[in-house]
Amino acid sequence: MQNIKNIIFDYGNVIFEIDFKKTQEALSQLGITNSTEFFAHKSHHNLFNDFETAAISPAQFREGIREAAGNNDLTDEAIDAAWNSLLIGVPPGIHDVLLRVKQKYRTFLLSNNNETHYNYIVDYLKKEFDMADNSSLFERAYYSQQMYLRKPNVEIFESVIKENGLSPAETLFIDDSPQHIEGAKLAGLNTLLMTKHPRELEQVLIDNHIL
Repeated sequence: MQNIKNIIFDYGNVIFEIDFKKTQEALSQLGITNSTEFFAHKSHHNLFNDFETAAISPAQFREGIREAAGNNDLTDEAIDAAWNSLLIGVPPGIHDVLLRVKQKYRTFLLSNNNETHYNYIVDYLKKEFDMADNSSLFERAYYSQQMYLRKPNVEIFESVIKENGLSPAETLFIDDSPQHIEGAKLAGLNTLLMTKHPRELEQVLIDNHIL
């Protein structure tokens, strides 16, 4: 990693712990019988892709969940609660680790996200850390629903590279999804697949000679 000057971080399960099984179970309770295929780490229904690229609104997303569950009586609150059950939180000390990394490198966040999860996370950061958002942790934070693109589409990586004048050869992308890693490689980025729990981010960075 000696030539690395820039680092692009994924958010979910790199910095912020998420649990797909919790949402699969919650969707099952809403009446979606094939929840493990409907919503999974490596692939999922196009409804989620559309929500993450702002092709549909939160209201349209909820309607899609009602249709998949075959239950038009599901409340907005019940759907949002099931959807947000994915979100666990940031382990202690991780924000400090990110600030240390920011002192040595140009750092960025690139997250597949959506309006409902984004609002939940912002509220969580305010309550738990007295932070307005993630902006202090990175030079720039990018979210799929604001870019109308999502990983692993090579265009989302190329957009971040171009907008910030980054050299791909000097830039490292860290993500927990193998398919996103492949998209980053197509953009010429160096990559690191995160296979540890977010609480171990500091050790992962040390082991890879980043810190």
